Amino acid sequence: MKERGWIEPIVERVVGQVLDQHAAQLRTEIVQRVMEEIVAAPATGEPSPQPATAASSPADLARAVGEIQLGTSQREILRALLDASARYAARVALFVVKGVHGTGWQARGFANSDAVKDFALNEHAPGVTRAIGERVVGSAPMADFDSRFLREFGKPASGECQILPLILKDKVAALVYADSGTGEEGSLDAGALELLVLSTSAWLEVNSLRKQAHATPSSSDSAASGAALPSQAPVSPVPAFNDPFASHAPSHVMAAAASAHEASAPVASSAAEAALAEPLPIGHAKTAETPEPQPAPSASPDDQEIHHKAQRFARLLVDEIKLYNQAKVAEGRKNKDLYDRLKEAIEKSRATYQKRYGNTAAASGNYFQHEIIRSLAEDDLSIMGANFRH
Repeated sequence: MKERGWIEPIVERVVGQVLDQHAAQLRTEIVQRVMEEIVAAPATGEPSPQPATAASSPADLARAVGEIQLGTSQREILRALLDASARYAARVALFVVKGVHGTGWQARGFANSDAVKDFALNEHAPGVTRAIGERVVGSAPMADFDSRFLREFGKPASGECQILPLILKDKVAALVYADSGTGEEGSLDAGALELLVLSTSAWLEVNSLRKQAHATPSSSDSAASGAALPSQAPVSPVPAFNDPFASHAPSHVMAAAASAHEASAPVASSAAEAALAEPLPIGHAKTAETPEPQPAPSASPDDQEIHHKAQRFARLLVDEIKLYNQAKVAEGRKNKDLYDRLKEAIEKSRATYQKRYGNTAAASGNYFQHEIIRSLAEDDLSIMGANFRH
């Protein structure tokens, strides 16, 4: 895309050099380029949804971009995007996009921002369809957005919202929703939001390439390693892109596969694995913040495949729990008694998992327990409560 073409020569240089030594320089160049875009952008003649706020000065906007690019992990970058966007809109939310489905990730400025998590957007709403299918950035009247979302969280007083696609690897990976709030005094700076989303997209791609460069051994290292250890299995290729939303798989996309697993175990396993194996817009690699248990390097290829299937099945089961118990999940996280509220669903799914993989090579991985803590409790064991068995 034309507006993102300026990042390509920077990325090419980053891949070919020692990236750690040039990260600071790269951050500076991106900030400078964004500022050049601000100065060079011609006036459109169209009125902005709301008057510009004091935070809309070029210096403040450059500072916001710099804060996003201080993030060293994908989650940090995305959280910084939401924090920065909250200065230019009364309410802002980020929805993960998988295919045509959008699922709430985090939000700022809502009366109950936590309730936006796991909210499934209506992909048939015209504004959502345009943003995902046509990558259209712009305002949308309330009639074009998800009516259920507006009923639950309130309509903006201006009658319009902004929907901005966050594009990674030429695919829409997320949607940023922003509005001026339900009060008359709210403000919305559409231009600033668009620049923040564009900068975040560029920095996520650069950050991913940096990590790949560190994770991929050089050809000479690989040759030396192969000569010294000929019996070792070849190194797996590094994924094309690390998924910042890997721990937030949209469970409603897989609901049909999930509901079938008890009726027919072999068929359910096949459906679940197919749903989870479908390529995601920005990959499906794990983030560095929450490493999963891995099968032993000495495991046979067949055993490694069983481990991977068990991981995917555990993820599916926990996503199903979250899908059908959204209110209980929100309350349990808030009151730190999640296990007591979901004990029946958790133990039922645990029994299903054990029946499938309890007597296989994957039993030692304890993947279901790991997924409960990682996804359901968001890596905070205290959220599960005192009665949860570790």
